[in-house]
Amino acid sequence: MSGAPLMGRAWPLRWDRLVADSRFQALAARLPFGRSLARRDGRAIFDILQGFVAAQVLGALVETGLLRRLLAAPARADALALAIGLPPERVEILLRAGVALRLLKRRRDGRHALARRGAAILGVPGLEAMIAHNRAFYADMADPVALLRGPEETELSRFWPYVLSGGDGVGRESAERYSDLMAQSQVLVAQDTLRQAPLARLRCLMDVGGGSGAFLSEVLRARPGLSAMLVDLPEVIPAARARLARAGIADRVTLCPQSFRDGPLPRGADAISLVRVLYDHDDASVRALLARCFAALPPGGRLIVSEPMSGGDRPDPATDVYFAFYTMAMGTGCTRSATRISEMCREAGFTRLRRPRPQRSFVTSVVTAVKPD
Repeated sequence: MSGAPLMGRAWPLRWDRLVADSRFQALAARLPFGRSLARRDGRAIFDILQGFVAAQVLGALVETGLLRRLLAAPARADALALAIGLPPERVEILLRAGVALRLLKRRRDGRHALARRGAAILGVPGLEAMIAHNRAFYADMADPVALLRGPEETELSRFWPYVLSGGDGVGRESAERYSDLMAQSQVLVAQDTLRQAPLARLRCLMDVGGGSGAFLSEVLRARPGLSAMLVDLPEVIPAARARLARAGIADRVTLCPQSFRDGPLPRGADAISLVRVLYDHDDASVRALLARCFAALPPGGRLIVSEPMSGGDRPDPATDVYFAFYTMAMGTGCTRSATRISEMCREAGFTRLRRPRPQRSFVTSVVTAVKPD
């Protein structure tokens, strides 16, 4: 009996070593069950291996405008090659790859058209821009071991000086570039946030780090009786003013030009949202921000944190791969689990922590908290 726990611990190690033995793999490939298992493992491993190339194929379909052209009408490879200025035989290779990835489909008459998945890319707000933007991220991922060693200047750190500097010494162009790209994805983020954290009975929501107001625009459209406050850098406020005016809700939003790093946050809201803010910053900055949120809220006030979150003890295939390395390449911040964010909120004084099951973890997860009465 005393040996049972040891055997329990040793068995997984022995099995791993067995599977890693080339002689076992050769034997397994000759047995019916082993053949099936080997095929599944082989396919899964190859899918991981070719993942970077598949992402680059997607990037090429977006960058060349082929997805948009095929949305307008199905076309042959030679006509598409002439339109985008690439050799026909290479466009054919790109199109075949798109078909293999189920982004495109080839018709019987030889023309190519969008498949459902390819059309969905065009229907998701901001996805094309994010795919094109990933060029900088992929440059950093070309040498992942160097990225892991860090710290070094990265392509993303040059792309996002707005985040990395906290707004200090960056111009309006950098701030607007960041806000515009983030804004394009806010429709989905707002939808999923509202599903996980309904804003019933709220009077005023303050969105801290609210950028050009894309998140608030979606929220206020869904909640006609709600007013809002937007806090962000002075460089961002003109873009927010313009967006809110176009949406016809400028009279419902008070604009507050300031860095959330500098001094107390404005008072007057009974809820504060932090949308894709915490994962851009280190622990010290996050703790300071949560403390400011706690101080700005009235008793009973709510905090809503919405961003991609790590799976924690159960790593998530989206957030613990893509977003974890993305924030590493940015050079600041990290993806934190909902448990970790909840702990930091509790340290700031918040109670009644909730972590709803995310609708789509690759879009956003939510943690809510309340300032005690």
